[in-house]
Amino acid sequence: MRICLVSETWTPEVNGVAHTLAQLSGELLARGHHLQLIRPRPRVPGSAARMASELQVPGLAVPGYRQVRFGLPATRRIARWWRETPPDVVYLATQGPLGWSAQRAARRLGLPLVAGWHTNFDHYCRDYGIPWLAPLVEARLRTFHNRCAATLVPTHAQRDDLRQRGFQGLRCMARGIDGTRFSPGHRDEALRRRWGAGPHTPVALHVGRLAPEKNLDLLRDSFRAMRAAHPGLRLVVVGDGPSRRSLERSLPEAHFTGFVSPEALARHYASADLFLLPSLSETWGNVLLEAMASGLGVIAFRHAAGAELIDDGHTGLSLAAGDEAGFRDAAVALCQHPARWARLGRAARTRALDYTWSAITDTFLSTLEDARENRHATASACRV
Repeated sequence: MRICLVSETWTPEVNGVAHTLAQLSGELLARGHHLQLIRPRPRVPGSAARMASELQVPGLAVPGYRQVRFGLPATRRIARWWRETPPDVVYLATQGPLGWSAQRAARRLGLPLVAGWHTNFDHYCRDYGIPWLAPLVEARLRTFHNRCAATLVPTHAQRDDLRQRGFQGLRCMARGIDGTRFSPGHRDEALRRRWGAGPHTPVALHVGRLAPEKNLDLLRDSFRAMRAAHPGLRLVVVGDGPSRRSLERSLPEAHFTGFVSPEALARHYASADLFLLPSLSETWGNVLLEAMASGLGVIAFRHAAGAELIDDGHTGLSLAAGDEAGFRDAAVALCQHPARWARLGRAARTRALDYTWSAITDTFLSTLEDARENRHATASACRV
C-alpha cells in the first residue's frame, strides 16, 4: 500500500509516539510498502526519515517544553501534495494542528483515515492545573477520532473506556519489543560500578520523561522509602524534562543520566534489578515492556501496559490505580528480596517476548487495509 503517516513528532525526538512510529515504519518498509511522512520541520538539521517522500511544515515548540513540538495548520499545502501523490490510506498519529489539517485535506480528497490514540491529552489537563478544560478537549478528540474509519488504541481497557465515552471504530493495537536489543545479556558491570553498585548491590531504575504528568512525587517517595529500608540501594533515573531539577534536588543520592543513546539505554535496563513506573498518564508505556524484556522486577499500577502485561506476583507487582501507599510498600518489600525480584524478572521477560513488532504491524496493516477497502466499497456504491 501507499501509506501516509502524519505526526507532530518523529525520531530522534524521545517519546512513545516517535518510538512506535519508528518501529512500525521500519517493519512496513521491510515489507515493501510505500511510505509518505508529513511532520513539522525538525529542530535538528539532517534528521532525515527513510521515506519514499516527505512533506515538512513549519512547527513551534510547546511553550515551556521545548522537547515537544506541534505543526502549524497546513491544509491547502497537504491537499496539493496529495493531489500529486495520493496515498491509499492516511494514518493520523497525533491530534495537534497538523493532524487536524491532514484530516481536513484527506476528507476533501476522499482518502481513508485511520487514527492512533497515543496520548491522553484530556488527562494532561488535570496534571497541568486546568481540569476545567478536560471536557472540551475530550469533545474535540471525540470529533477528531469519529471522523476516521478506525482508531487504534493500545489496550483493551482503553478501548472499553473510550467506547463508553462515545468514541467509535475502536480497535486494539499493543506495542512490541525487540527481545534481542532489550535483554539481560546486556548487563554491564562497569556501568554498575560507575553507579557505585557492586555485583550484589541492588539498583532501582526509572526511565521516562520527567514531567508533572508522570507522578514523580510517588517515584521520589518510593525511592526514599526503599533507601531507608536498604541503605545500600542505588537509584538511577534515565530521562529528562521540565521536572528534572526539582527531582534532582529531592533525590541528591540518585544518579541522573538525562537521555541516553539507544544502545546505552539497553545496558542501563539490563544493569539494574528493579524498575518503578508510578505514572498513570500512559496510554501504553513502552518503558515497562522494555524493563520486562530486560529481566527486571517491575512495579507498576494496573493501568495501561501494567494492566495488560503484569500478572501480579508472577511477572511483576501491580497495584490498583491510585494506591500510592500500596505502590510504595510493594517497592520497599521487593528491594529486600533478591531471589524474588530475580524470579519475577525471568517471568517478566518470557511475557514480554510475546509482543513482537511483526505481530503488531500485522494488526496495523489489517486496520489500514479494512479502511481502504471500506472506502472503495462506499465509492463504488455511490457510483451505482
